[in-house]
Amino acid sequence: MPSIRKTADMLLEVSNLSVTYRRGHETIEAVRDVSFALSEGETLGIVGESGSGKTQAVMAVLGLTDSNGTVAGSAKLRGEELIGLAPRQLNRIRGSRISMIFQDPMTSLNPHLRIGTQMTEVLRLHQGMKTKSAQARSIEMLELVRINDPARRIRQYPHELSGGMRQRVMIAMSLLCESDILIADEPTTALEVTVQAEILDLMRGLRERFNMAMVLITHDLGVVAGTCDRVLVMHAGRIVESGDVESIFYAPQQAYTRALLAAVPRLRP
Repeated sequence: MPSIRKTADMLLEVSNLSVTYRRGHETIEAVRDVSFALSEGETLGIVGESGSGKTQAVMAVLGLTDSNGTVAGSAKLRGEELIGLAPRQLNRIRGSRISMIFQDPMTSLNPHLRIGTQMTEVLRLHQGMKTKSAQARSIEMLELVRINDPARRIRQYPHELSGGMRQRVMIAMSLLCESDILIADEPTTALEVTVQAEILDLMRGLRERFNMAMVLITHDLGVVAGTCDRVLVMHAGRIVESGDVESIFYAPQQAYTRALLAAVPRLRP
């Protein structure tokens, strides 16, 4: 098992995390004895094929596993244990200290509520802001993520925005409370290549501006190469290799990591 890299500015420390699901008489081990750490201002990439346990590991840390799931192990945010924390306490942490951009912004945004309503709710819940102040802050954040005419956009519904704009709205919502950690689950899925590049460039700039740590969950190794500082490679619920981006890409130690890299399409014959 890869060791946990500890530094003085440690934000998140996950140790021996396991997630098990019961389905009838069957037991499914989605995450197996996973350990990793995240420091301030660092971007950590978690890669692997679909079903490797990438998202499940993060969901377990946030207390978002399904009702038939059992979580074991430890996840400490600045020394505070998250595993087993009461739902009310977790709700105060999610969105304020740890924010997440989910995979599909169309299904993550409520189709029945205007963009402004969904954004101001975050600020009223976590910051105790009045509606008018929350609306002004929401417009300011939409401007920051480069959405044109934000005063008009907050009055629109999700279906009235393009895929790229919905993703920008999700990023803006995740930044409203200036969290310590931003988790992005496949943030460029289903976006065209030019929009993908814009979103990734935006996230890099915002990370530097707010000094956030980021966890990027993806199967796209190109995204990891251009964005992350360190990488975890997951397979069958386990971390099979970890290291800095350069060592993973140029000197992978595990056969599975080499197979992932070999699967990346090449332009040359």
